[in-house]
Amino acid sequence: MPFVPRYDRRVPDGVKRIGLISDTHGLLRKEAVEALRGSELIIHAGDVGKPEILDELRSIAQVVVVRGNVDTESWAQGLPETAVAETGAAMIYVLHNVNTLDLNPAAAGFQIVVSGHSHKPGKTEREGVLYVNPGSAGPRRFQLPVTVAHLRLGEIPYDVEFVDLEPSR
Repeated sequence: MPFVPRYDRRVPDGVKRIGLISDTHGLLRKEAVEALRGSELIIHAGDVGKPEILDELRSIAQVVVVRGNVDTESWAQGLPETAVAETGAAMIYVLHNVNTLDLNPAAAGFQIVVSGHSHKPGKTEREGVLYVNPGSAGPRRFQLPVTVAHLRLGEIPYDVEFVDLEPSR
């Protein structure tokens, strides 16, 4: 049976610079906003915390967002658990917790999976699929860095740059 996305967000062809953010938990730092400026698309991988965060991100670029485990208030009930962003250059699958991934991204035609939840920034490749977690951009948790990421499409391999929002820490 072919893969049918539960939420599909087509974005303009030619998108090359995507801002990745996750786990804001109700706090959108000015450093995160500045780091995401210039993005042609922003993907928020869940645990948004407040709807105003999405409003501010939408003032920068189109936003694709999924609901995280802390997004339980009524405003978040309309957010999907998974999303698909088709850029023309790549098919991107978005979910909050990669441990709940319920499909084989390579078999389903995805080149990139974006997730959050762990608060740990990182990227890895498996079976030709790039997995990216931008880390947490919200309140500091444990000793983990506070980060967002830039994903640049075009050349393969795709370029991922992590931005530390507290570099002097």
